[in-house]
Amino acid sequence: MLSKVSCFGIAGLDAYPITIEADIAAGLPSFILVGLPDNAVRESRERVRSAIKNSGFAFPMGRITINLSPADTRKEGPAFDLAIALSILAAAGNMPAERLRPYVFWGELALDGTVLPVTGTLSLALAVDPSCKGLIVPAANAKEASMARGAPVFPVGSLKEAVNFLGDPASIAPVSEAAMPAVPARPYVLDFSDVKGQVHVKRGLEIAAAGGHNVLLIGPPGSGKTMLAKRLAGILPPMSFEEALEVTRIHSVAGLLSGGIAQHRPLRCPHHTCSDISLVGGGAVPRPGEVTLAHNGILFLDELPEFGRHVLEALRQPLEDHCITVARAGRTMKFPAKFMLVAAMNPCPCGWRNGGRKACSCSLLQVERYLSKISGPLVDRIDIHLEAQALKTPDMFAAASAEPSAAIRQRTVQSRDIQRQRLKGEGLEANAQMSARLVKIHCALNEECRQLLKKAIETLGLSARAHDKVLKVARTIADLEASDGITPAHLAEAIGYRTLDRIRQ
Repeated sequence: MLSKVSCFGIAGLDAYPITIEADIAAGLPSFILVGLPDNAVRESRERVRSAIKNSGFAFPMGRITINLSPADTRKEGPAFDLAIALSILAAAGNMPAERLRPYVFWGELALDGTVLPVTGTLSLALAVDPSCKGLIVPAANAKEASMARGAPVFPVGSLKEAVNFLGDPASIAPVSEAAMPAVPARPYVLDFSDVKGQVHVKRGLEIAAAGGHNVLLIGPPGSGKTMLAKRLAGILPPMSFEEALEVTRIHSVAGLLSGGIAQHRPLRCPHHTCSDISLVGGGAVPRPGEVTLAHNGILFLDELPEFGRHVLEALRQPLEDHCITVARAGRTMKFPAKFMLVAAMNPCPCGWRNGGRKACSCSLLQVERYLSKISGPLVDRIDIHLEAQALKTPDMFAAASAEPSAAIRQRTVQSRDIQRQRLKGEGLEANAQMSARLVKIHCALNEECRQLLKKAIETLGLSARAHDKVLKVARTIADLEASDGITPAHLAEAIGYRTLDRIRQ
C-alpha cells in the first residue's frame, strides 16, 4: 500500500516542499530510505521504528521503502521523522491515507514517540501556502510557527497525539497568532549612564545609531571602547515586526531561538580567532555566519587587527551589498547581512600611543605594521572613526551620572523617523543605506560646504567612497538637529570622524 505526506526541507534560510512517499510490499523485512538523505535522515529509521512501537502501534512487517522527493536534492536533519512515521502508519492501514494530504508535518521523534522541537520552523511556516489546512508541528515550536500568520498551526506532543488529531481534528485547537510586543519585555541591562567621560565618543555613537553607520573605536586599553560598543544596541531604534520576523527566522534556522519573537536587535561578538567561514557563513553545507546572525543589529569585532587578514577582507561584500553569497560546487546560497559593523582597536601594539596613561614603547615601523593589518578598502567602508582617550582621574571619581540610554535613544528614534519618511519611496530605513544616486539627491551642498569638503579630500586623501560616507554622516547629523539642509558645521563634524585617515597620513 502507498501513502504520501507533505513536509518541507531547509536550504540556507529558505524552506522547500518535500513529498514523503511510503510503500509497504511483501518480502523480507527491510526499511529503505531513498532520496539523498544525510546521516541524520538515515538514522530516522531507528527512531521511527522505536517511536511507532512505543506509541502502541504495530510496526509493519515487510519491505518498507521511503522516498523523499525531489530525489536530486539532499535532505538534512531530523525534522522528517514525524512525517515518515505517519506515512508508514497510513501505508500499513492504521488510518486512511487521505487524512494526511491536507496537512504539513514537521518534527523529530524520540524513541518513546515524543515529538521533539526542531530548527527552522518559522522558515517552514513562511513557505507553506496559506490555503493549507494546517501545520502539525512540535508543541515547543508552535508559537514560532504562528508568527508567519499563515496556515493554522496545530501543536502535538507525541506521535499518538498526532494520529488522534488526524482522526478527530477538533481535539487540538490551533495556536493563535504571535504578536510583536508593544514594549520589550526585557529592558537593556547595559546603559550609557554607566560610562564616565568620553563625551566625544558617545556623540559619535549616537550619530552612528541614528543613521545606521559603521563605527571604528580607537584608543588605549581601559578607555572604555568595549564598554561603549556593547551599550550601542540600547540606543538603536526598536525593530519593526518585519525586521523582528527576519531576525527570528535566522536565529531559528541557526538553532539560537529562545522563546518567541525577537524583541531586541542582535549583538554578535565573535572572538578574533574565528575563521572566515564562521564569520561570513559557508561550509560544505552552507550555514549562516556571524554577519547573518547580526542581521538588523550589530556585529562587534573587538581587537580588530588581531583578526586574520583574509577574515576581515571577507567583510567587504556584506558591508556593501548587505548580503553574503556563498557558492559551493553543489549549491549557491544567499544570506541577508544588513548589520552595523562596530570595531575596536588599540592605536599601536602596546596600546599606549597618543595620550595613554603609560609611555608607548612601539617603534614607528611597528605602528605602521600594526595599522596595515586593516586594509584601506575596509577602512573606506567604515563611516565613523572615533578616538577614545584614556579616562582622566577626575572623571573616574565624578559623582554625577552620565546621560542614560533612554534619552539618547529617543533622539535616534526621532532622527530615524525623519530618514524613513525621506527614503520611504526607496524602501530604505537609514542614511547609511543610501546609494550614490540618493546621496546626490538628499545630500546637496552649498558652495561653502563644497569648498570645505574639497579641502578635506585633498588633505586626507579621501576616496570617492569615503566622500559619500562623509556626506551620509553629515546628513545624519543634520537629521539629529531636524535641519532641512547640511550646513558647514554638520559637514565639519562628519569630516572630523575620519580619524584613521588622519593617522595613516
